[in-house]
Parts: sequence; C-alpha cells; structure tokens
Amino acid sequence: MQKYYDFLVIGSGIAGMSYALKVAHAGKVALICKSELQESNTDLAQGGVSSVTNLKLDNFEKHIHDTMVAGDWLSDPKAVELVVTKAPEQIRQLVEWGVDFDKNENGEYDLHREGGHSEFRILHHADNTGHAIQSALIEAVRKHPNIEVLERHFAIEILTQHHLGIEVTRRTPDIECFGAYVFDEKTGHIDTYLSKVTMMATGGIGQVYQNTTNPPIATGDGTAMVYRAKGTVEGMEFVQFHPTALYHPGDHQNFLITEAMRGYGGILRTLDGKEFMHKYDPRLSLAPRDITARAIFNEMKQRGEDHELLDVTHKDPEETKHHFPNIYKKCLSIGIDITKECIPIVPCHHYMCGGIKVDYDGQSSINRLYAAGECSCTGLHGGNRLASNSLIEAIVYADLAAKHSIPRINELTYRTDIPDWIDTGIVRQEELYLISDSKTEVQQIMQTYVGIVRSKLRLKRAWTRLDNLYEETEKLFLRSKVNMDICELRNMINTGYIIMRQAMERKESRGCHYSIDYPPADRGIEGF
Repeated sequence: MQKYYDFLVIGSGIAGMSYALKVAHAGKVALICKSELQESNTDLAQGGVSSVTNLKLDNFEKHIHDTMVAGDWLSDPKAVELVVTKAPEQIRQLVEWGVDFDKNENGEYDLHREGGHSEFRILHHADNTGHAIQSALIEAVRKHPNIEVLERHFAIEILTQHHLGIEVTRRTPDIECFGAYVFDEKTGHIDTYLSKVTMMATGGIGQVYQNTTNPPIATGDGTAMVYRAKGTVEGMEFVQFHPTALYHPGDHQNFLITEAMRGYGGILRTLDGKEFMHKYDPRLSLAPRDITARAIFNEMKQRGEDHELLDVTHKDPEETKHHFPNIYKKCLSIGIDITKECIPIVPCHHYMCGGIKVDYDGQSSINRLYAAGECSCTGLHGGNRLASNSLIEAIVYADLAAKHSIPRINELTYRTDIPDWIDTGIVRQEELYLISDSKTEVQQIMQTYVGIVRSKLRLKRAWTRLDNLYEETEKLFLRSKVNMDICELRNMINTGYIIMRQAMERKESRGCHYSIDYPPADRGIEGF
C-alpha cells in the first residue's frame, strides 16, 4: 500500500518531534515511531540543556570555547557558533511547548554546571530533564491536527533511485530520497511511504554495545539505512562512553548518574576511598567525559577492580535529594543511600558523536533527506560531546531543517513509480534464536574490541568477527519474512562496521577515540 505525506519524520525524540511541530503548519506529517512515543534517548536524558542564560557571568564566546575544547578542536566552528547562538531562542520555544525548567527563589533559572563547562549554564528539570521535554513534546504533537503519529512502525529502508532499478554508488552525485518502506508491527505488512521531504531522527546506537545507557530501541537504524543508501556518514569512531553509569551487575541498560552530580561537587574515588582525578587532569572530577572515562577505566584496570565510586556524602542530604530525586530513588531501590554511601559507578557507552553528515541546513548528502539529533553529524561535537550539548543541538538543527525544507514543499513532487515491497520469505523458529544470539555476539565484539581503549589488533579482530556475522545475516535476511529483529540485527552490524572501519582509518588518538598504537604522548596529561 502506498501512503503520501509532505513530511515523513522517522524517529520521535526531541529532534523528530520538534521538527514535526515546526513543519506541521505547512503540510501533512507522518511521525514514525518504532515503539511508543515516550521511549527515546531524549526521555532518559538527566542533566539538562546547555544555553547561555546568565549574561552577567556567561557569554556565547565562553560556550563556544568550551565546546571546541571538549571536541578536541575537531568541531566545526560554524556549527558550534550556530548551535550556541541559536540556543536561547530554542529554549524559549521549549518553554512555549510546556517545558518547565527549574528556577530558584528569585525566579531565575536554577543553572547547573557540568564537566567541561566553564560556567553554570545547564537548564534542567530536577534530574529528569529529558522526560520533562519528551512529555511536553508528546502532548503538543498529539494535539496537532496535521501530525499523524504512527507508533509500532519501523522504517526498513529509505527509497532512492536504487528502487527504480538504477545503479546507485557512493559516487552518484544526485541521489534522492522519495520516502521509506515501513513495517507495521500490528498488521505485519510493509507499506510504501512516499514523501516530499524525509527527516531522519532515529537517535543513538547504544545497543551495538554490551553495556549502554541507551534504551532497547537504539540500534543505529537511521545511520545504517543512510549508509546502505550510499549517503555520507562521518565521525563514527567518536563513541562517547559516559564516565558514571550506575554499577549494578545484570543490567544491560545501565542507569545514568548525571554529569551534574559531579558539577554539584561529587568526587570520584577508588574503592578504598582515595581520590584519583588529580593524576589525570587539573580539572579533577569536572574534566570532560573522554578524559574522565579513560581515567576511571585505567584505575579499574590497574587495581583489578570492576567499578569505582562517586561520593556526594559530604553534601547536604536534603539538598542532594532535592536536586537528584530520581538518582536517590534508584540507588535506594538497590540498597544504597547516596547521602550516606558512595555510588558504585562504571564507564559505559552513552552517545555517538558522529553519524549522518549534514550541512548547516540539516541536509544530508542525499537530496530531500534531512537528519537531526544523535543520528546526525553536524560538526558540533567533533571528537567528543560537551555535556548537555546534545538536546540543544537536536532542536536547533530541527529548526534549521524546518526553515530550509518548508519552502521546498510546493516545488517537490511524489515519485509514484516506486514498487511495493515483496515479502515472500519464511522464518523458522531456529532462525529466530540465531538472530538473538547474533545480536549478543555483536554487542560482545564491540564491547571487547571497539570500546574505550582500542588497538590495530583489536579492530582487526572485530573486523573478522563482524564480517562473518554480516555474511550470515544478509543471507538470512534475503530468505526470511521481514520482522523487526532481523532488521535491527542488520542495522547493528552495519553500524558496528562503520564505527570499526572509521576507527581504523584514524591514525591518532583524539577525543573519544583512543588507540594504544597512537599514544598522545605530546599532548600532556590528557593522554596518560
């Protein structure tokens, strides 16, 4: 069945929903969500949104400098300036949509400071800012008459000239996106969604790793789809590992201990209570994430420990519970009172700094296809994302893409000669078990060989293992009836391959990418 929309939005976090809201007045919008609207990386974001707000102490130049430093000077200066200078306007937009950022007794925003920031500039809603944003956006989206929300729908492939029988390669200069094949989980059918403009906003890649703060839906779908369509994907070697996830063995999705807790005064300690960050960076526990994560990883390795500690017991107990109610509640549920005991923490996968390459209007290398949010590579993050820059980047680039795409709607037409998907495969129960096993194997390979610390040998071993899985999975996909599990596995393997290949191509240690074959000995204490 063919369906027609002016705007097709794939993904329902802050990037996808804000873009849908910004373009809905100009045409009919389909908002594709692979699970429920509430489930996204946005919803899990704790810390907040960075924006220059306190003009007495802060300014754009400071925020720009902090972002460039955190990105190891690999960030695109123009992209950084765009996001930083447009942030206040988008904060006002979020407030208009109903987001309630915390304020102090004077009625001013209660700003936090996080690792890598030189000033207090993080707007937040307690320690569940992402949930507050996601909830407000969901309410606004559901109320809009021009937005059709399609939950439990999964985009399989974007449509290009390839689906018309035309050869498309990475050297093809005029690849166009005409929409997507979309799997309806309820009916089991694959429908052809034709659109004038498509926005890719599928979020992160966390399920590619064994331990992640990301939700189960974060399987790198958008990045993989665009890569298979021969679009440009960059910066995938820069996988950010959050320094402080709650250590609780048995949890695949790790509970995040926000960066704001270190900005609040939390101190990193070894299991015997000793501070250690002075050995790695003069900013101590407020060093950027890549440095802090490697420092904790190094202490664990040297001491033979499976986690370290974050200490806020010296802070006022009532203030701690007020600022971090969800962290307090979560830790208490596993028998830890953070006002009296240290929090067991471990670094784990958190964020992808690279993704689908876009320009300053959010356009990808494929015409009529835009990307925003974590699946995109705007150039803002460079080698490593500055804390709380992700949510603001997502909405700023959604706004840029909306302003660029709306005027094009009247001049673009639908490509109606796209053939329907033919699904004649058969899935045996044994093959379903193989899909589950293969997903686990991908996660183990990536965690072991393409993690916080890498080497040529480890990456080569990952290449061999993933190559075997790729061959097996593609054969299985061709003979199987399509389901979400096999599609997610394909996307996980494709995403893991891109991370590994681009890590092999970078002949230096920079930002999140650290290789023992290229020690940054000339770069001071950060290299350790």
